[in-house]
Amino acid sequence: MKLPKFYAITDQGEYGEDFFGTLERVLRSGVKMVQLREKNLKDLDYYLKAKEVRKITKRFEALLFINERFDLALSVDADGVHLPQNSLPPSVVRERTKLLVGFSAHDLKSALYAQREGAHFITLSPIYRTKSHPEAKPLGLEELGRVCRALKIPVYALGGVSRERVKEVLRVGAYGVAGIRLFLNQLPDG
Repeated sequence: MKLPKFYAITDQGEYGEDFFGTLERVLRSGVKMVQLREKNLKDLDYYLKAKEVRKITKRFEALLFINERFDLALSVDADGVHLPQNSLPPSVVRERTKLLVGFSAHDLKSALYAQREGAHFITLSPIYRTKSHPEAKPLGLEELGRVCRALKIPVYALGGVSRERVKEVLRVGAYGVAGIRLFLNQLPDG
């Protein structure tokens, strides 16, 4: 399966009170892959939100990934799960489900681990300084290129990637771009 180039990650704080309307706007701009990342919701609220997001992504023919919770991903018929670095190994999810598996990597070592474990793709972050994690040291374009060359699976550049920077991350080898704020206005060129 060929993955889309643009990967939107939700954030209640950034999407605002009209969460579903904002998500629809993001999808209308051409994004075809979404990660529901709502860490602060209780199980039932997360499930109900995921169910509604699944309806919306189906209407736009977009892939849906649920952050970390493969049980929730299965319960709403999501396409996949996105695993943080300190969660279950991707192989555990692959052995027990047919879900696509994304993985959050922060260096070459964790990226290679994700590939060995059977992840279908990774997000590598942060490439640049970002509001989400201001304390994190950016990896930069050189390290992004090094990781992209070392992996056989798609690498999505994440963290501080603005519209103006999309072409440069793609030029050094990123398969695509992931982001929260990046897709809130319109689809970047790339």
